[in-house]
Amino acid sequence: MRRAALLACAVLGAGTAATFAQTAAPGASSASSAPTASNAALIARGEYLARAGDCIACHTVPSMPMFGGGRPMETPFGTLYTPNISSDRQYGIGAWTAAEFYRMLHDGKSRDGTLLYPAMPFASYTKVTRADSDAIFAYLQSTPAVHQANRPHDLRFPYNQRSLLLGWRTLFFRPGEFKPDPTQSVEWNRGAYLVEGLGHCTMCHTAINALGGNSASKQFQGGLIPVQNWYAPSLTSNKEAGLGDWSIDDIVDLLHAGVSNRGAVYGPMAEVVYDSFQYLDEDDVRAVAVYLKSLPGRSNEVDKAPKTSFMTEEGARLAPLGKKIYDAQCALCHATEGQGKLPHFPPLANNQSIQMNSSVNPIRMVLNGGYAPGTKKNPMPYGMPPFAQSLSDEEVAAVVTYIRTAWGNHGTPVSVHEVNALRSAPLF
Repeated sequence: MRRAALLACAVLGAGTAATFAQTAAPGASSASSAPTASNAALIARGEYLARAGDCIACHTVPSMPMFGGGRPMETPFGTLYTPNISSDRQYGIGAWTAAEFYRMLHDGKSRDGTLLYPAMPFASYTKVTRADSDAIFAYLQSTPAVHQANRPHDLRFPYNQRSLLLGWRTLFFRPGEFKPDPTQSVEWNRGAYLVEGLGHCTMCHTAINALGGNSASKQFQGGLIPVQNWYAPSLTSNKEAGLGDWSIDDIVDLLHAGVSNRGAVYGPMAEVVYDSFQYLDEDDVRAVAVYLKSLPGRSNEVDKAPKTSFMTEEGARLAPLGKKIYDAQCALCHATEGQGKLPHFPPLANNQSIQMNSSVNPIRMVLNGGYAPGTKKNPMPYGMPPFAQSLSDEEVAAVVTYIRTAWGNHGTPVSVHEVNALRSAPLF
């Protein structure tokens, strides 16, 4: 749900995974208040919760030691490097206390009081309970120490001035643990806790404003993930790519297996499912689905107004070429009328994600292809080949225009300029 993403983060706004303190504070206090590391049940629970929070995704460079940090996070303001959160006492959090760790999650402050950049989603993690924070801390303290120095951030002026974060926090941060809604079920409240807290789904699925924050009034209504140029769709209704007419089972399948009868996850969200959701208990994933299904619908998520004469003419120009390409390259998997071949090849006809106002995702899928994640429930996923090398910008624009307007779909035509702008976009 995040954003899918997963690697995008704005220095003064949104992100998908934690960016803790860059260095350990001098004169570190004793870790005597930490939970007992020998408590196997507590550590196991902490590992589960760390999976729910997707800590590994950002704090581990692929093929490098777990939680050693150093993963670059490109933002519009420069590059952040995720810190070491292993048990190493010099460079990691081995000398921290459980109370200091909780303050970091709850208040967005390092152990020495340094304000954290909100690429670490403390605006969501503030809702994590102290008991869950202590469990995560116990787990991280049990992991092997990675003796690797933290790399300093490379941010442009004035974004490298942490004092500016005081203004951001005033506008966009309200600390406070999750409070259950007594009018809702236990299952709904569990889902709300996971989505709003550890899952930090709003960080990608809520549009980022000019100040790098997101508005509570636009929660879950979708938004473009900065730098990555993937669109995290609305989750609020069936008007866009939301979940209003999805069944609970289809949502559970999508999050747990990466594929369902309604489609598959690709791009950043595939990594979220791979690193996080597939490891959650089905009861927790179902609770997430129940909560998401309850989100209120919005009326302005898809523009169904009559197309302008330019759009009509552009669609008419590109559609014949698009149909020809579709029949030759796409119909074998997605079927001649776009009905797909479930569950591995999703339908394109009446597929909300194809028809969104933003055409970024279907363009990127045609250009870059991709696989659904390999999960315990779907260990050998089918994939889509990339067509960036074999199709020109006009041909990609034509086939995407065709699938957005054929079979009763109500998307708008795609321009050659839009395709060209996304050719060089990062894959994740």
